[in-house]
Amino acid sequence: MAAKLVSPPSSLSHPSKLFPFYTNIKAQKPISVPGYLCQWRSRSLTFSRKMAVNASLKVEEKSPEKSSSSDWGKVSAVLFDMDGVLCNSEEPSRMAGVDVFAEMGVEVTVEDFVPFMGTGEANFLGGVASVKGVKGFDPESAKKRFFEIYLEKYAKPNSGIGFPGALELITQCKSKGLKVAVASSADRIKVDANLAAADLPLSMFDAIVSADAFEKLKPAPDIFLAASKILDVPTSECVVIEDALAGVQAAKAAGMRCIAVKTTLAEETLKTACPSLIRSEIGNVSLDDILKGGSDNSNGKVPGNEVLHTTSQNSSAMLKENIDSGLIQNTSSDNGVSLLGGLQGSRRDIIKYGSLGISLSCLFFAVSNWKAMQYASPQAIWNLLFGVNQPSFERNDGDLRSTRIQQFVKYISDLETRGNAPVVPEFPARLDWLNTAPLKLSRDLKGKVVVLDFWTYCCINCMHVLPDLEFLEKKYKEMPFTVVGVHSAKFDNEKDIEAIRNAVLRYGITHPVVNDGDMILWRALGVNSWPTFAVVAPNGKLIAQLAGEGRRKDLDDLVEAALQYYGRRKMLDNSPLPLSLEKDNDPRLFTSPLKFPGKLAIDVLNNRLFISDSNHNRIVVTDLDGNFIVQIGSTGEEALRDGTFDDAAFNRPQGLAYNAKKNLLYVADTENHALREIDFVNETVRTLAGNGTKGSDYQGGRTGSTQLLNSPWDVCFEPVNEKVYIAMAGQHQIWEHSTLDGTTKAFSGDGYERNLNGSSSATTSFAQPSGISLSFDLTELYIADSESSSIRAVDLKTGGSKLLAGGDPVFSDNLFKFGDHDGTGGEVLLQHPLGVLCAKDGQIYIADSYNHKIKKLDRASKRVITLAGTGKAGFKDGTALKSQLSEPSGIIEAENGRLLIADTNNSVIRYLDLNKEEPLLSTLDLKGVLPPTRKFKSPKRLRRRSTPDTQTVKVDGSSSSVGNLSIKISLPEEYHFSKEAQSKFSAEIEPENAVTIDPSDGYLSPEGSAVLHFKRSSSSASMGRINCKVYYCKEDEVCLYQSLMFEVPFPDKVEESAPAEIELPYVVKPKSSTNTLPLPVAP
Repeated sequence: MAAKLVSPPSSLSHPSKLFPFYTNIKAQKPISVPGYLCQWRSRSLTFSRKMAVNASLKVEEKSPEKSSSSDWGKVSAVLFDMDGVLCNSEEPSRMAGVDVFAEMGVEVTVEDFVPFMGTGEANFLGGVASVKGVKGFDPESAKKRFFEIYLEKYAKPNSGIGFPGALELITQCKSKGLKVAVASSADRIKVDANLAAADLPLSMFDAIVSADAFEKLKPAPDIFLAASKILDVPTSECVVIEDALAGVQAAKAAGMRCIAVKTTLAEETLKTACPSLIRSEIGNVSLDDILKGGSDNSNGKVPGNEVLHTTSQNSSAMLKENIDSGLIQNTSSDNGVSLLGGLQGSRRDIIKYGSLGISLSCLFFAVSNWKAMQYASPQAIWNLLFGVNQPSFERNDGDLRSTRIQQFVKYISDLETRGNAPVVPEFPARLDWLNTAPLKLSRDLKGKVVVLDFWTYCCINCMHVLPDLEFLEKKYKEMPFTVVGVHSAKFDNEKDIEAIRNAVLRYGITHPVVNDGDMILWRALGVNSWPTFAVVAPNGKLIAQLAGEGRRKDLDDLVEAALQYYGRRKMLDNSPLPLSLEKDNDPRLFTSPLKFPGKLAIDVLNNRLFISDSNHNRIVVTDLDGNFIVQIGSTGEEALRDGTFDDAAFNRPQGLAYNAKKNLLYVADTENHALREIDFVNETVRTLAGNGTKGSDYQGGRTGSTQLLNSPWDVCFEPVNEKVYIAMAGQHQIWEHSTLDGTTKAFSGDGYERNLNGSSSATTSFAQPSGISLSFDLTELYIADSESSSIRAVDLKTGGSKLLAGGDPVFSDNLFKFGDHDGTGGEVLLQHPLGVLCAKDGQIYIADSYNHKIKKLDRASKRVITLAGTGKAGFKDGTALKSQLSEPSGIIEAENGRLLIADTNNSVIRYLDLNKEEPLLSTLDLKGVLPPTRKFKSPKRLRRRSTPDTQTVKVDGSSSSVGNLSIKISLPEEYHFSKEAQSKFSAEIEPENAVTIDPSDGYLSPEGSAVLHFKRSSSSASMGRINCKVYYCKEDEVCLYQSLMFEVPFPDKVEESAPAEIELPYVVKPKSSTNTLPLPVAP
């Protein structure tokens, strides 16, 4: 789930958040907690549309304006400073500062802080410390103590510190379609506390930009520029309301107009910074001031109509749309407030009944989302409000790593000196462990630096950090250091120890893993997101707690600092842990032909099945009966390498899509973060997009390897416009790759992780889309949106989406509505579906992965029924509803009413026969498919082995020592040889050097012919084989291919015989295409 964007997007991917009042970056999954449910985000429901309230105030007469609206210019957004503008918090802040210095034994007054107002807490405190000559001043420690005092003593919720008129002006701005944001130099924790104390809900603002993400604060323009970018409004169309000189200067530097208020400084002082207007306080700022530049001598009350509103899809554009359409009515009354439906009431009535409505909405949300509630804890709320133990991770350009490590050493030393670091609770005795015998912090891990990784195996962010943990494990392999994975499940299925064991095997995890299914450690440490890292000292104390992706350097430096500090104090113990790796205890992994296969594709006409053998890092091709044809990526190594079928390498490939016209297979090479193309004509692999590095670009538009991708999970091919659509799980979007010009770019989704459906790409959000299928009429994409447990449809014209089944249709941020329930529409519950298929009959089939079932969705009625599986993981063939699967993730349609299924955790391919009166589930027998090996003795022989569909043609040979072999392939009149997939030949001799054939391989002519010259080097008998791959087409149909092998015997050589002319003719008989449809033609 994701909340509203409140700080600039970073190149780092952020953790899956669990609380809505935290910073909302792309790729987050917050769970609301009861105490803050009223602080709805801009896309969260507070009132239904029919509960919208309208109010008006009497307008005082205004003096004529000095400037016209044309002089003032267009206004699209208003940026509010917080302290001294929205909140009467400047004086309480100064008093809290006085208290901080009093604890240090330094006497200061509230006036000492005035020169540093609006510059951020670190400068606010540090400036006074510098003036007073305080030695050894630690700004981070002082700031933390400042927040503790300020929040506890001065900014209690609903304490009424809001300036009169602030709420009215904000709602009035929004009623006119203006975007509003808070842009403050205060840290986010203070922003949240002040807005709560001022009764200003976070939902009112389209963005909240705080100091946390910036190095340069006001008077630098960075905060205002970031707000402008987030709101997608030019700086020239922004108006800032400020009270401090630094703020006015920052607004001017950003190229924005600024209205200054005299709540902190005198008018003469403010004029030195040249604001556009000056008003006494925010209650005297009018809408006319904002839109037209007002009048310099006008200080009247806020005039005009105001709308107190909340909607489930709230942005300025949606607000205007709702007002224009009448969903939110703007009615007014001269003598009070009118509610919808003609009811009259006072402002007190609005607050009373509005508060009741909000409370009921909060209660409804909590009850309907009880699964999300189980992750909340008092400690988590405390951590969010007051922070957790951790040093400053800010890195300055030019700083040496050794300097940073010594800063961390000092931090640990201070932590131990103060003695206030919490002790990490012991692992409960009853928990299950993997890769090791049960461990104790006080016994096995005593004397070691430990990183606890709180993860859940469905989470893409958790997958992304595994390379970072592996890096640490390898670097500190000989040191008293270990990683312990604390598996804290989101989905019910993930609580099962066998499911976690399969995940450990699938992801190659070799450190200890404990199953904390009841979230005991999670709650004790106040964890609120996946992934979170807790760094534990050798004495069991918590050194630091940090969350999210991109923390390798932070963890590396912190671990090294801990090893240095505790090593000097002789507190380390490097005795080995009692490891017993799961990968060494599962013999099936060494003998299974497949290893966690992910996705499938099919070439019905040419009788081929494509399998992404994900953990063998290869693509396997068989016929539809399971007979081996070829493999691409023969060594099984993890790498990104183009080249021949034997040389190419992949890294956990998933989705596959076949281009029948060009005989190409597109591959979502997931952990290489790349889109690959397999060319079956030239038997080569090339990379279309990505370079092995995880990207963070949410727009795209580049070509080739310059366009980075982020965990592409599935693909489908649209043949008319020749586009590959990509389910980009890593950043929650649908992308498209044009095979015509090579560009790759975002197609649908804004990158926030949620189940939000809208009419366009910009108003649509996905949650780790992991399956994708093209509708048969080529108008829609069907998406298995795994983290929202839903199936969704995407319009190929607009990029907008709609919900078909599963998920939460009301609360888009709720990613915890999952289960196993068939039915219609909103009553359907799925659990992390990974595969989706639109069949030829228009029915949609679902691999409901964590329910271990195959289900069918009727597109017309939206009714979902179970076809196969009992809901319990296992391996059992037979009657479909009594059979068992284990996390199936790929599904395709073969002919004759059969569905082929990648049964991932069972490492097999299953097929479901729907023609039977009682459908049957069976296992496909893979014949000739072997696990990959590092080296093949004869890779060429393996590649050219005769396949079941190869037509063998025996011809009479010759005893001559030299001669020609003339290939002549003929087609019926209505067919032609493919121009895009050129037919080819190759020759081989047994014994290998008995006869020389030149050329030994090449292409047939456009007429289907070729002449090969042979010369015998041995008089002994030998056998020649001429292999041909013939690609041919009929107008408006996909291309077919015929595999031929001419066997040419060479008897014992007769000396001085005449040169031989050996004919190799063949007439192709086209395969039946009665069960296929013509390739659609663009209108």
